[in-house]
Amino acid sequence: MSYENKIMQLKKMLGKKKEQHSEQPSYQKPEKPAYISNWEKAGLSIVENDFGVVFHRQVRYPFTYQHGWYQLQQFFQAVEKWEQTNFHHPYAISSEETVLFFDTETTGLKGVGTQIFLIGLLGIDEEEFVLNQYVLADPANEAALLFESKLWQWGNTIVSYNGKSFDWPQLEMRWTFHKNFLPKLQTPRQIDLLHSSKRIWKNHLEKVKLTKVEEEKLGFKREHDIPGFLAPIIYADAVKSGNAIELMKVLQHNEWDILSLLTLYIHSTTLLLDHALQDDAVTYINIGKWYDDLKERQQSEKVLLSVTNQFDVKESGLAYFYLAFQQKRNKQFLESIESFQKAIHIIDERKKLKAFEQLAMLYEHQMKDYSKALQYTIKGIDLLQQATFFNENQKKKQLETWDKRLQRIKKKNGKLFHTFE
Repeated sequence: MSYENKIMQLKKMLGKKKEQHSEQPSYQKPEKPAYISNWEKAGLSIVENDFGVVFHRQVRYPFTYQHGWYQLQQFFQAVEKWEQTNFHHPYAISSEETVLFFDTETTGLKGVGTQIFLIGLLGIDEEEFVLNQYVLADPANEAALLFESKLWQWGNTIVSYNGKSFDWPQLEMRWTFHKNFLPKLQTPRQIDLLHSSKRIWKNHLEKVKLTKVEEEKLGFKREHDIPGFLAPIIYADAVKSGNAIELMKVLQHNEWDILSLLTLYIHSTTLLLDHALQDDAVTYINIGKWYDDLKERQQSEKVLLSVTNQFDVKESGLAYFYLAFQQKRNKQFLESIESFQKAIHIIDERKKLKAFEQLAMLYEHQMKDYSKALQYTIKGIDLLQQATFFNENQKKKQLETWDKRLQRIKKKNGKLFHTFE
């Protein structure tokens, strides 16, 4: 056989191997669980797709439906408020977005073997809010559950409570096990209300667990609710026994979670945007600080000024502290000094040290009052020497910096007195 013929045969063999590798694996649908009729009697319906079966429950709510202190239709007012703002905020939603309030229940908190057994999604149609809950029929039908959620479709804005850190990463992990068969999971815009709750109620709510926020801020108290940690146990028992009566309590728990996401979004928007203060000073100080962190200085100043106008100095001391920085940036030096002076009697030691530093700087560089600058520098050094919030190395570096300021101001002050003489 000639060399050319051998080459041709080798190419044909390689071509055949390449063709074999390009073949897509076929999906083998799992068998249906034997307890379908029992779960249907409990209140679930069965849905079949190309990947198996999934149980489904749907609940529809009129726009006037009341959950705690809020009607669900107030969500549209919240969206309208955001559309009327002229500043940026990561929690703003527009009427152009397709919003889904999202929560899951899982068989555990972490690990490769942890599966999602319940996906809850609350959306909006033309006349109602619609909750769809998808329940894993059994572990073998996981691909059917994931596909039926339709979270692979493009263009959703997902609102959750710790979903950005837990629920969605868990969904992504489970999706990877079926990536050869399922449509690609899209990356949605996410709004995680746990993060906003931590920002808004820092130092006010001891815990920001959703049930706690419901009771104290949303006017909703659950009755006959199951503890969340029992959910995976109840699901496992339902699969093993074929009885879904107790499982329906898990779906009720998930339903309350999702309805509270909606009302929490309404409530948070009200706090962030309404001019009439409806919570305590700490809440609005946190909001003002949040706007400042977002570089929305004008909005931050507006909120902090409202706190100082409507609460006494004892309650608004921290507001004066943050407001002083805003005023300094705006070159309102006298107002900044006054705000720092009001704050130092209320704020903690670490912030007080920062206030003394700022007052020393303002009097030295802007007011040219070296005597006052010296006074606040000495106060800062005295506080620093007694401070317990720095380790020894940090304290040493801080004292070196403060001592340089002290010597510089003394020199300036001395020159001033020498000039007067």
